[in-house]
Amino acid sequence: MSQFAETKPHVVLTPYPAQGHINPLFKLAKLLHLRGFHITFVHTQYTYKRLLQSRGSNALYGLPDFRFETIPDGLFSMDDDDADVSPEITHLCDSIRKNFLQPFRDLLARLNQSATDGHNPPVTCLVSDCFLTFPIQAAQELGVPILLFCPTSAATFLTVMHFPALVDKGIIPLKDESYLTNGYLDNKADCIPGLQNFRLKDLLGYIRITDPEDLVFDFILEVANRVQRAFPIAFSTFDELECNALNVLSSMFPSLYTIGPLTLLLNQSPHDHLEHLGSNLWKEDQECLEWLESKEPRSVVYVNFGSTTVISPEQLLEFTWGLANSKKPFLWIIRPDLVIGGSVIFLSEFVNETKDRGLIASWCPQEQVLNHPSIGGFLTHCGWNSTIESVCAGVPVLCWPFFADQLMNCRYICNEWGIGVEIDINVKREEVEKLVNELMVGEKGKKMRQKIMEFKKKAEEDTKPGGSSYINLETVIKAYVMNVLILASHAGIHVFLG
Repeated sequence: MSQFAETKPHVVLTPYPAQGHINPLFKLAKLLHLRGFHITFVHTQYTYKRLLQSRGSNALYGLPDFRFETIPDGLFSMDDDDADVSPEITHLCDSIRKNFLQPFRDLLARLNQSATDGHNPPVTCLVSDCFLTFPIQAAQELGVPILLFCPTSAATFLTVMHFPALVDKGIIPLKDESYLTNGYLDNKADCIPGLQNFRLKDLLGYIRITDPEDLVFDFILEVANRVQRAFPIAFSTFDELECNALNVLSSMFPSLYTIGPLTLLLNQSPHDHLEHLGSNLWKEDQECLEWLESKEPRSVVYVNFGSTTVISPEQLLEFTWGLANSKKPFLWIIRPDLVIGGSVIFLSEFVNETKDRGLIASWCPQEQVLNHPSIGGFLTHCGWNSTIESVCAGVPVLCWPFFADQLMNCRYICNEWGIGVEIDINVKREEVEKLVNELMVGEKGKKMRQKIMEFKKKAEEDTKPGGSSYINLETVIKAYVMNVLILASHAGIHVFLG
């Protein structure tokens, strides 16, 4: 008899291969592992290579029941030297649709053959990023249950699900590029229930597309059409944060679970044995934490535009002098591929002006930074992970959204929740200077800090035993276990959770 005749449930988790999608799904993987699941986490070969380069060659080894597998992305080979550059989204979306399904089928077949040989448990369930459709097809073919996981806001997913209706009503794609500037986007988005206070310009950035054959636009339409309402779906959010959007989605998806913030849930259980397993694709600069130790409480502005935003040299210059002229200490994360056209070289005047109060780093452990006592404000692109992490840390924000869901998150932050203020897309140094000072020492900044601390308290309540997110996670796990038990009983396997 195989050593896995009495075995754990085996879940295969597959993120969309981008930093902002990998991070939250990886936290969920850790949570499931702590609840007794055997984990297989699926990277593309390229993201896997980037992880090894950023974290070290042994960073993803060491646990027999938490393993990593790879599939090719159809864009990069394992020999590509350019390991610090994120793939262009249009090419990636196109490749996902064309190239991912068969390698994923092959992977599942290998895992089940390996189970037959006694090396791991058989695959009993899948967790898929909701922006991927190929795991849905594979799950149906294999006859195993699948949980969809949404790494963005509920409002973003609600907008995606309404894309076909927006097309049918002639709202998108835009007729031509004049619609970007003629006031059309200022119209209310009352076509989407639950987003009554949003304008078209506040919705997912891909509504601004004018070409009906655009590959990303078509990718989103496919997601909206392939996601079946019968699938259970979990969101990286909590009830109080997005009640209106969640209420609408609950009427569309009978099995909907809010299980965020994931970090707070993860902190409920000891997980030191998982600490060496990380998901950042860039090497983290730990020295910035030591630098923060020398700063006064709530005195430092943390600046990070995330993993995909790119800015022009002119925009970089405006932020540079806005931060310098604010006279506030700052920690600024500048990725190798942040600025269009190549590497960043700062003027000697800026370096001399800020050498005693500014630090530039290429990447950092963001949650540790945001929770450091010296951080008083966060200048951000408004990615959903950064948004949730700022709430958990109780740090108010300056918003400079770039694309995709960042526009919706900015609307939430500034107009719905009152925990931040927006910088104009045509950034000017005078505005940066003014808003940094307002955030850090102004009356409006104090009100935003008070408001975000209220949300932080609600997030903590929701993730404690008895809280809604805590209960929802347990419900998801029990539902999975029941499905696994049924499958296992048919195969004569005893499932062990512990």
